[in-house]
Amino acid sequence: MNKRVALGLFSGGLDSILACRVVADQGVRVIALKFVTPFFDHELLDRREEYARSMQAKYGLEVELVDVSEGYLRLLENPVHGFGKHFNPCIDCKILMLRRARELMPMYSASFLVTGEVLGQRPMSQRRDTLRVIERDSGCSGLLLRPLSAKLMAPTPAETEGLVDRERLYGFSGRGRRQQKLLAAEMGITEYPTPAGGCMLTDPNLAARIKHFYNGLFSFGEARAVGDVRLLSVGRQFKLGDDLWFILGRDERENIRLEKMRGPDDWLLRMTVRPGPLGLLRHAGLQAPGWPDEAEVLRRLAGLVVRYGKKVADEPPEAEVMIDKGASIVHQRFAPLADDDAQLWRI
Repeated sequence: MNKRVALGLFSGGLDSILACRVVADQGVRVIALKFVTPFFDHELLDRREEYARSMQAKYGLEVELVDVSEGYLRLLENPVHGFGKHFNPCIDCKILMLRRARELMPMYSASFLVTGEVLGQRPMSQRRDTLRVIERDSGCSGLLLRPLSAKLMAPTPAETEGLVDRERLYGFSGRGRRQQKLLAAEMGITEYPTPAGGCMLTDPNLAARIKHFYNGLFSFGEARAVGDVRLLSVGRQFKLGDDLWFILGRDERENIRLEKMRGPDDWLLRMTVRPGPLGLLRHAGLQAPGWPDEAEVLRRLAGLVVRYGKKVADEPPEAEVMIDKGASIVHQRFAPLADDDAQLWRI
């Protein structure tokens, strides 16, 4: 029976694929942990088995999803090692995931951890000194093997104790990916993502929106709910008044996504005949009792829906809008909101 077990941090990118495969190809059972948060890959939680099967088929890897959303939302409030160019706490992010992986080691009887870090590849999180800080602050000293750059570092217990053969590890460094691509070809790996990451916190526009939310865009944002944060990545976003958060889908795919993300206190607005966006008013059921004039609020919201709806020749600009409050549904005609007002409230 093979008693050599390792947990790998698996982003799904080429480096993590290779790192897990290099170790697995030495006869070690590698369980690749795919961490998800509201800022990257959260949608995979809805298709765990499908994703696991696809990773097994493509890369021959055993992949499991691990949701660290709650801890990640707290982390963003004050990351110890600060932010990168945008709102990305890359060093603290890696520390968080390694800590969680370390906590999971007894569950899998794992002896060590594997990451796809390459010395010098990323200026913030993969310098030699930073790699030592990540290992230390995550509590993973002596547990962490970086197979792609192992020969440029001191031998780890996994190597000295014979769990892996150091001679079959690598000495990659720098920002180029030529060596990784050659190794992938040797392994028969031809399909893998491009280096551009999928983390919203590195996207200039989305990162600015998320930072704005964390800095008090809405008073209820202090709760930092996962559902609220996930909504920040969808559609056109508007703030009307102090706490009215309204989101419009930009296409049918986003309309469907918004409908699926609707919470129990959210209201939905859409035109009944003319094609156009679905609007979601976040936490409306909780806020409506405090509105001084609900009719005026609905005029603005429905006006936005009509404003961004499809224009149809020879039809009046007004349109009937359905307002779904959950417990009741109202139909009423509304005129489109003026462009100046629409831009004034745009987040």
